Amino acid sequence: MLEKEIEKKLISQAKQRFGKAYKFVSPGNSGVPDRIIVLPGGKIGFCELKRPGGKTSKLQDVQIKKLKSLGCFVRVVDSYEGVSGFLDDLERQDLNADIHTT
Repeated sequence: MLEKEIEKKLISQAKQRFGKAYKFVSPGNSGVPDRIIVLPGGKIGFCELKRPGGKTSKLQDVQIKKLKSLGCFVRVVDSYEGVSGFLDDLERQDLNADIHTT
């Protein structure tokens, strides 16, 4: 299975849930996740796509860590099952939860 096949599944499933899967390109910020997913209710998540068993680069790890430190929902997905799990978890996000810890 190729990364682009997993990406197509993500786009399709986001659409089925009445959401969008925007391609994320940020000039000057290499390593950002592949897609920004927006679902109804203001649910927003970042998704880095990989072929099954694929690994993130050090730069991708840095970008993911930065986004998570800002309270963003970020996942690395490498399977069709991972796509469903990512979207299910994103839909369950509590937007009123306090993202800051002391």
